[in-house]
Parts: sequence; structure tokens; C-alpha cells
Amino acid sequence: MMKVVQVQALASVQDLGRFGLRGYGVGHCGAMDSLALQAGNLLVGNEQNSPAVEIVLGGLTVVFERDTTFCLTGALYEAYLGEERIHSYWRYTARKGQTLQLVRAVQGMYGYLCVAGGFDLPKTLGSCSTDLRAKFGGFEGRALQAGDQLPLGEGDILPSVGIAHIPFQSKIRVVPSSEFDAFTDEAKTAFFTRPYTLSSSSNRMGYRLTGEALNLTQPLEMLSHAVQFGTVQVPPNGQPIVLMADTQTTGGYPKIATVAYADLGRLAQTRLGSQIYFEPITAEQAVRLQQKNAIYLHQIQRIANDVR
Repeated sequence: MMKVVQVQALASVQDLGRFGLRGYGVGHCGAMDSLALQAGNLLVGNEQNSPAVEIVLGGLTVVFERDTTFCLTGALYEAYLGEERIHSYWRYTARKGQTLQLVRAVQGMYGYLCVAGGFDLPKTLGSCSTDLRAKFGGFEGRALQAGDQLPLGEGDILPSVGIAHIPFQSKIRVVPSSEFDAFTDEAKTAFFTRPYTLSSSSNRMGYRLTGEALNLTQPLEMLSHAVQFGTVQVPPNGQPIVLMADTQTTGGYPKIATVAYADLGRLAQTRLGSQIYFEPITAEQAVRLQQKNAIYLHQIQRIANDVR
């Protein structure tokens, strides 16, 4: 077991989410930064889709009730295993009774606590991810609380090894969407040249941005249509909203772009109040970016397997 001692912000169990169910109104959910989750799982010898604890910013303290190999990925933390300062993207082994404390995120927003063997939790609709709005999946369908005991899967005790952290970037690459040409030339230029600031009202459902308003050439009446993680919608006030992991399955606002899948984690790690810039790319370029991420994960798996 791993006992949760303290939670100051949001922490929940997430894997890569639910696939193929959006047509039934079931959200994707899953990790906000899937690349960081997969990197952490590979580093501790797990399958890439194993469930982990996703932590927003920090303020999490847990106790391991048996010897456990673990790592932290995603956000970079001020963290301690007992009295020892530890680092993100390094593999460590906690001894029975040791405390892991994540004081704060120094960089980034979302961190992942991955343990060798994963967390032994049942799947709901094919995933261990917590759907916080619908209240199912994960651990009892809710965010973690002090006193929770998470069952651990069977995992090996592994020697320490580390990898370079995934870099943080303010430039987010996007593919223009179906309503892109419905926006004015001034709006298109602004979207790709002006900074947009991440609002404090952002969350796992959507990242609200503030900046130069994006106006349509004329009013556009739209029926509700399918949306996904990464869709950039523009409501009547002209301030874009990027739909994130817990997004609804349909929306009715015009779409100006879709964030490249490879950059969803990069966007997720943006701190509230920080600025981002959008860069246009083609669908083919977006595929190549994802192929580069696959190569990166393969390299991590090779490193982790070499140090066992």
C-alpha cells in the first residue's frame, strides 16, 4: 500500500485515458501530460499505460508501506524522500515506512508519481483514469484525500538511474481547424504572432486564454459538433479556450485550430499567468512530431532496461 498523508492541491489517479467512447458521451480524461506519464512508467519498468498519481503543482505527502521503486516526471519538484532531496526524472527506491514529500513544483504544472508495478486498481470502461466530473474510475471516482490507501501492483526493486527532463516550451504548435477561414485576417495574424496568457480560471477541462480578441468575418451559427483534447474554440468574446483532458465531447463554438498531439503535454505544463505563442504546422508535420516522441520513449525504455 501507499498511504496518502497530505494533499494540498488536486491529485488523482490517471493513465492514458479512455478511447473510442466519445460517441457515447464518455470523456477521454487521462493524463494532462501523457508523454511525461509514459516516460515515468517506462523508467520504473511499467507498461506505458499504467496508472500513476497526477499531482497539480505539489503539496503531496505519501508513505510507502513496503519497499517500492518510484519516480517523478512532468513538473520539476522540490521533493524529499525522508530527509534526502530527490529529483524529477530519476528512479529511486523507498524503503518500507519512508515518506515522500512533494513540497512544490519549481517548473511546470502537472507531475506524475509512477511506481514499479503501477497501482492495483480496477479499470472502468477500459481505463483507470479518474473522471472527476462524472465521479468514476481511479480511486473511488474522486480526487485523492488524506488517509487514502492505494494498493500497489507487483513491481521489481530497481537501481537508481536518471534521464534528462522533458523541456518546457512556450511555443505551442497547432494545425488550423475547419473554421479557420471564418476568422478575419487580423484575427489569424494575431493568433500566430501575439502572446496569449493562461487565465487563472483554467483547469483540466479547459485552458482559458486572454489576449487579442479573435473575431469572425461574420456571425456564424453552428450546431454542436465533436471536439477533443487540444481543440481551440473561440467563444463570442473572442478569447480562445483550449479544451483539455477532461473536456466535454461536443461543443458549439467555432474552432480556429487544434494543438498537435505531441504538444499537448507542453501546453499542460504552462503555469497560470504565463504566456504562450501558437505556431502553425501541417497535419503531416504534427504526425512527424509524434513520431519523434515515440523515438524518445523508446530511448527511455532502452536506458531503463540497461540498468536493472
